[in-house]
Amino acid sequence: MMEEEEIEELRRRKMLELRARVEEQQGQAEQRRQYEIQKRLAILQIMTPEARSRLANIRAAKPEFAEQLELQLIQLAQSGRLGSKITDVQLRDILSRLQARKHKFKIKRV
Repeated sequence: MMEEEEIEELRRRKMLELRARVEEQQGQAEQRRQYEIQKRLAILQIMTPEARSRLANIRAAKPEFAEQLELQLIQLAQSGRLGSKITDVQLRDILSRLQARKHKFKIKRV
């Protein structure tokens, strides 16, 4: 009898732990979803449709780079450094400047 009660108590504890873990994961998923919604709304406000289209193309090819770019643009907007919506031309200019920084090293063979 005592062993059965102990086993039942262990089962009950494990079920409670599992439920708590599932609720925590659901909460984290909801936070991520809310974050993505806020980020998309910010992008809608700071970019023209053409620029957003270009960003979507970049996201398809390089998701990590697109994520970083989005965050930088949102930070610029929040700091008040953007005067108006970012156009496709401005986004291409930003991308070319980022690419120029990336390729500023030279390798010389001796």
